[in-house]
Amino acid sequence: MTGEGTWLEQARAAHWRGDDAGESAALDAAIRADRANIAAILAMAELKRRLSDDRAAGSFYRLALGTAAQARSVPPALHPGLQRAEVFLAATEQAFADHLLGQLRGAGIDAAGATPRVAEALRMLAGDQPLYLQQPSMFYFPGLAQRAFFDRADFDWVPAVEAATDAIRAELQALVASTADRFGPYVTASPDRPPPNNPLLDKPDWGAAWLWKDGEIAEGMDMLCPEALAALAQAPQPVIPGRAPLALFSRLKPGTHIQPHHGMLNTRLICHLPLIVPDGCGLRVGAETRVWREGELTIFDDSFEHEAWNRGTSDRTVMLFEIWRPDIDADERDQLTRIFSAIDSYSEQ
Repeated sequence: MTGEGTWLEQARAAHWRGDDAGESAALDAAIRADRANIAAILAMAELKRRLSDDRAAGSFYRLALGTAAQARSVPPALHPGLQRAEVFLAATEQAFADHLLGQLRGAGIDAAGATPRVAEALRMLAGDQPLYLQQPSMFYFPGLAQRAFFDRADFDWVPAVEAATDAIRAELQALVASTADRFGPYVTASPDRPPPNNPLLDKPDWGAAWLWKDGEIAEGMDMLCPEALAALAQAPQPVIPGRAPLALFSRLKPGTHIQPHHGMLNTRLICHLPLIVPDGCGLRVGAETRVWREGELTIFDDSFEHEAWNRGTSDRTVMLFEIWRPDIDADERDQLTRIFSAIDSYSEQ
């Protein structure tokens, strides 16, 4: 008799005798002997469910689903049990959320009346919101607050930049009206490198007219956009030879969707000064979606998953630039500048 036959027959015999303890012991022995025994794990979940121990049932159902996800193949006979696991977990999670929110409302706490951070924690606890964290694609700096959007009022330089909105918009409009089109595709491929897997590669749908690029003022922009450059000088932009400052007019044509992605660094914040914003445009960073308002800076950490779209009928254009995160002090900024310069010097070899 095989080992599987032994535990299965023992569990079945105990079940028919009504011996819950004996059935549990047989299943426990099978799971301890083989942690990947999905059939035994599912059987234990079903036993806990019959015993009205939903929390234990949920634990075993999760284990079964996780084990199945890592298995090379799962016998078709186990598929119905795994489907029951998914249905049960969805129902119990909803029941938990309903119980939790009911209890909290009874105590005078709900998502509507809670502080923003408590409300977000409740949404995640109830399963209504995924957990988003910084996930920069190139460089991670530890110890920074996990904060997707930043308040304009926290930065003393913001009013000076926003006050220049009309002048910067006029420069943008003159730029667009000129015969020499300064806008090119934002997503391009580097020479001798594989092209990025991005549907906007080499497309004008997401256009860029650079003000600062690779740490230098873009050619001719000092004459064409002096007001924009003067406004940018008010902000704490990183200065890294060959890399920063970085600033541009970023244009999305109607129907364009920048797919969810992560930025390269969490040491910076991205700033958008909205200049031309039709209806139907939006930006999601982490779990929060916002709309741009002309003349009001939007400041966010692009190391969170983010996406943007223009579902309107005309172009949306912002002035995009980067600043140091305010919670990185002067000494750390100096050291990070040296690190990024060292990285770039190796890349150039």
